[in-house]
Amino acid sequence: MLNSALINSEIQKKWLQKLEGVKDEFQSHADENDRRSRFPYENVEWLINEGYTLLTLPKAYGGEGATVEDMVVLQTYLGSIDGATALSIGWHLSVVGQLFEQEMWEQDMLNRFAQAVREGALINRAVSEAETGSPTRGGRPATHVTETDDGYIINGVKTFTSMSKGLTHFVVSAYVESLEQVGFFLVKHDMPGVEIADNWNMIGMRATESHDLVLNDVHIPKENFVEIRGAKGKKPNGWILHIPSVYLGIAQAARDYAVDFAKTYSPNSIQGTIGEISTVQQNIGKMESLLLSARHFLWSTARMYHDSGEQIQVWNETSASKVLVLNQGLEVVDLAMRIVGAKSLEMERPLQRYYRDMRAGLHNPPMEDMAYTNIAKSVLGLL
Repeated sequence: MLNSALINSEIQKKWLQKLEGVKDEFQSHADENDRRSRFPYENVEWLINEGYTLLTLPKAYGGEGATVEDMVVLQTYLGSIDGATALSIGWHLSVVGQLFEQEMWEQDMLNRFAQAVREGALINRAVSEAETGSPTRGGRPATHVTETDDGYIINGVKTFTSMSKGLTHFVVSAYVESLEQVGFFLVKHDMPGVEIADNWNMIGMRATESHDLVLNDVHIPKENFVEIRGAKGKKPNGWILHIPSVYLGIAQAARDYAVDFAKTYSPNSIQGTIGEISTVQQNIGKMESLLLSARHFLWSTARMYHDSGEQIQVWNETSASKVLVLNQGLEVVDLAMRIVGAKSLEMERPLQRYYRDMRAGLHNPPMEDMAYTNIAKSVLGLL
């Protein structure tokens, strides 16, 4: 459980207690799901049934109305339990939070989708493509739509569609030929022509089942054309902090494992445990300092986001959070593995999974070079 002094809302207290109650059960699935590249269906089903997917839906729409800070705290703890579960459900929480906070869709569509979320819907954006790389770089998607009398026909392939087999809704980016603009379309999983390619075979975050989403002549009703890229201007999106939250949690789990190991491992070449060796103590001190730094930076950024009226000052903090947490988190995992030694490479131990999952985080948005460039442009007055 997290330090109680850091918990400052009833939502956090309630959900931390509930997650603590299923910690052992969630972790019992993690190794097998990773080996088989299998989505954590049982974990996500529990989260839906308990109402966790309503966390970032505003109270006015029947949700819990959690803040970005609430989400960050809870996702950090869930990430320490099982990274793949946390990252998967985090995409849903993030999309829902941003959609309703920024009122990105027409009111009628927001109302309809809120009802779907209350009934157990899961959503993620499907924007990455093999041809364009990261969507944050602004490439024009090869996925395209053509207009018909009663809607649109969409064709294309989207990569890195996390939670693909568990999703009920996708927000798909596509080039709208008639407008010569990039639009976003709400696609339901059971529409004819929607397929999951079943081709996710990565070394990290294997259980997210981030397969390709294949769209073959999918008919989209007119009202499901929900966004035009850039139409409402660019705003800070604190909900994207769900990403570093998960990886902070994974780093915390690596630290916890290494500390427990140091307390109990006692080879016959020494008196006592390895926790009494100065080198091990130095590495534990480094791990703790890195985690303290990352945690306070990330959580303070989340608090600033909803405490500030226009949220102008959090552009740089939001970008830097992911870069700082990932890089320091990777160092924490490396130190944990040094403490445990060669045993950290054993497949039966979770440290090797933590390492692989942390590496995957480098390729979640924002990319490091883009984050640094945008921060620099802000400092130089070039944005």
